[in-house]
Amino acid sequence: MERGWGEAIIILIMKHNIILTKKSKTVNGTVQLTGSKSECNRALVIEALSNGKVKVENISDAADTVTLAGILRKSQEVRFKNQEVLASDKSEIENSKSEINIGPAGTAMRFLTAYYAIGDKEVILTGSERMKQRPIGILVDALRSLGAHIDFEEKEGYPPIKLKGSFDQQTLKISIKGNISSQYITALLLIAAKLPLGLELHIEGELTSRPYVEMTLAMLRQANIQYTWKDNVILIPHQEFAITSLHIEPDWSAASYWYAIAALSDQAELFLPGLTSYSLQGDSVITELMANFGITSQFKDGGVHLTKEPKPIFRKIFDLKECPDLAQTIIVVCAALGHDASFTGLETLKIKETDRILALQTELAKIGVKLIEKGQVYKLDCSEKQIPQRMFVNTYDDHRMAMAFAPLATLIPELEIEDADVVEKSYPAFWKDLESVGFEVAQAN
Repeated sequence: MERGWGEAIIILIMKHNIILTKKSKTVNGTVQLTGSKSECNRALVIEALSNGKVKVENISDAADTVTLAGILRKSQEVRFKNQEVLASDKSEIENSKSEINIGPAGTAMRFLTAYYAIGDKEVILTGSERMKQRPIGILVDALRSLGAHIDFEEKEGYPPIKLKGSFDQQTLKISIKGNISSQYITALLLIAAKLPLGLELHIEGELTSRPYVEMTLAMLRQANIQYTWKDNVILIPHQEFAITSLHIEPDWSAASYWYAIAALSDQAELFLPGLTSYSLQGDSVITELMANFGITSQFKDGGVHLTKEPKPIFRKIFDLKECPDLAQTIIVVCAALGHDASFTGLETLKIKETDRILALQTELAKIGVKLIEKGQVYKLDCSEKQIPQRMFVNTYDDHRMAMAFAPLATLIPELEIEDADVVEKSYPAFWKDLESVGFEVAQAN
């Protein structure tokens, strides 16, 4: 089979484990975070759809974003090349079918499904074995109802999928449930202005991860795409993108791990440049969540200063439905501090890079903490919590498992992290940044 574009830009790294230690209970320093993966992935699709009118600044170096950027730019090169040969060599276009392997990049799978659905090229989108277990049927059904021609190549409702490159819009009105992944909704909103009839999207029920949808619409508006959002209906007419630049803010999801480190330290003084109090990113709510653990956030000097202050923890219920990517971070901090909190809004965690609920339950058991599921509420039982001298953390091919558990090194003398390179997905410099503030990172034997 011909090599897919994604394969050319996914770098295979031998898995290796690391030993993480932190001798001092104090942490201080400055950490420059990479650009937001969430913002950047949206901006890259907007850039591609705008035919070069929109430019992206401060592109993230997260592996998912590097993968998406490479695929989209290759797609643009092929499209422009095809325009040049249209009159003289149609066979080159007809023979340009491709298989695109996005590896474990879930956002890329959702966004590219919508992007190629309205294109004129036949494409097969596939990914890692875990990606083939992550549902995409809801998005495919929505695109089909709009006029896309998409087939499932193996299992119904899951990748790989074949997009036939023959879009004929049948309607502008579609409905989608609000309690599914916000990336399905974002994928549809990103292509809406390019649809001949535009898009009228009806959201059924309560909207999960609303800040991510608001981020998408705000970035579209920066590119001069107008919309209305009344009650549960978002309307985006057919229109053109304007010439503009989208500057990507540093990643608040990455910042959350530094808040966790501060929360588990005795003393903390950290500065994260570039972050603002008026962020588009829903995960900026970490400032409010971590205030419960004595972390103050001061926005000055072009960034945010984190300071640890002794404070009793009173909050018992955390609703994370609008920031599910913070769930592992918050739950691990509560567990490490022995705080029997309850959590809601975790419905999407079971279909992420791994089943994050099961992964959390398995790893927290290693410090004697239980995460108990009762319907849609999850409760920590820390009555048997114990801090071992050594702990091995399985990461389950999930970058957020590695980074959410890494702060435990402030409490556990020797913390071994499985497959350290998994952080490449969103925060490649994570281990180096830890070293810069006094953590010791060594290769496991």
